[in-house]
This record gives sequence, structure tokens and C-alpha cells, in this order.
Amino acid sequence: IQEEVKQHYKKFMRQHVFGAMNVQRCDSEIRTRRITGSQTDNSCKEVNTFILANNNQVKAVCTGGGTRLPENRDFYISNKSVPVVTCTLISGERHPKCEYRGHRSTRRIVVGCAGDWPTHYEEGVIV
Repeated sequence: IQEEVKQHYKKFMRQHVFGAMNVQRCDSEIRTRRITGSQTDNSCKEVNTFILANNNQVKAVCTGGGTRLPENRDFYISNKSVPVVTCTLISGERHPKCEYRGHRSTRRIVVGCAGDWPTHYEEGVIV
């Protein structure tokens, strides 16, 4: 695995994969994991989704457990629905003073893959 891909994969896992996540933990997890809207300005991220699964379950979307999207060849949609917690910003502008509302749902997820490695969560796709 290339170093750049490894860094993207680690960031993806830190920001989006947490099996024990629940709707009450949005503020604390986003703060602890230092998830911000941009690398440079510490802004609050508008929306962040946590996938309630383990690393291998998410990685499987890139290695046979997902279907490639025709409009973007590096994006895969999971074949099965998975539970997620979506944290939406309700107040605050700068980390760590960001407040979120959590919402739990079950849906198919879309991830960007670099080979076998998930490196991007596609927030806008609800299936």
C-alpha cells in the first residue's frame, strides 16, 4: 500500500468508522477525533457520518461487498445496508466549539476506494 493511500485510509477510518457510535456522542467524538471542515482553518464540519461497523466490514465494500457506480469508477455502493449515525452541525463555527445533532439510520453507503482501500465517504448520496 502506498504511503499516500495509507494516510487517506487512516483519516477515513478516524473520521467515519466507529462501531460503538450513538447519537449522543456526536460532539465528543468529533472533538476527540479532531474532525474539522478543513485542514487549515479549524472550521466546524457541517455533516459527518459514522459507520457502525469495523474496519474489515467497511473495507469489504471495496473488495467485493460493493458495486461500482457507473458515473464514478472509484466509488462503490455497499451491497447491504449498514447502520450509520449522521452528525449535523447545529451551532458553532470553530473546533472545538461545534455542536451537533445525531441521527441514526440504516442505509447503503457510498465510499471512494483506492484499490482495495476505502479513502472517502460520499456524504451526499442517500440510497
